[in-house]
Amino acid sequence: MNGVHDLGGMHGLGPINPEPEADEPVFHSDWEKRVFGLTLAAGLLGQWSIDMSRHARERQHPIDYLRHTYYETWLAGLKTLLVEAQLVSSEELQSGRAAGPADESIRQQVLLPEDVAAVIAKGGPVAMTIDTAPRFKPGERVRAINRHPAGHTREPRYVRGRVGVIHEYHGAHVFPDRSAAGSKEGGHLYSVRFTAEALWGKSTSGRSAVYVDLWEDYLEYE
Repeated sequence: MNGVHDLGGMHGLGPINPEPEADEPVFHSDWEKRVFGLTLAAGLLGQWSIDMSRHARERQHPIDYLRHTYYETWLAGLKTLLVEAQLVSSEELQSGRAAGPADESIRQQVLLPEDVAAVIAKGGPVAMTIDTAPRFKPGERVRAINRHPAGHTREPRYVRGRVGVIHEYHGAHVFPDRSAAGSKEGGHLYSVRFTAEALWGKSTSGRSAVYVDLWEDYLEYE
């Protein structure tokens, strides 16, 4: 999906001035902690995948996406998912009050406070075993296919049509494009090295490179 969320390599947005990692807090405000907790607890209800949740954030109005902070974007995506999964209604979100009791099957999947640490430590592994052999090998030159899917994708626009070299094979992992549409399928995943010149032209530093993790469906031989 082409959209304002795909900001990498775009002109006109100015330099990136991140906070030094050693000085940046995990959460800047208490409400961010609550949004993180709500997103984690709601995700454990099993009604959507991480890729569906990313796609929900991407579907914000472009103006909202640009003005929202990181956790405001998380909250906007969570609201979309809750309504689409029919866990709450738009009216309930507006009022802040439930119109009735939750479905019993949902109530059985509630994340309890004493289980939070274990759930976070466990994470959500996405490695898979698939029947097909990987198509590419480290050292081979490949081109990122210039494709423009209507749904979610993890192939950023700035690499599409560009030539790189397979740096490493990561094994098979859940393919995000289909996962965002509700289908859990595996695909081979590679780290691809692109020189800065290949991405942005000869005026860039010849010593710089960008490594991008790309699924096999995004690649073709150069």
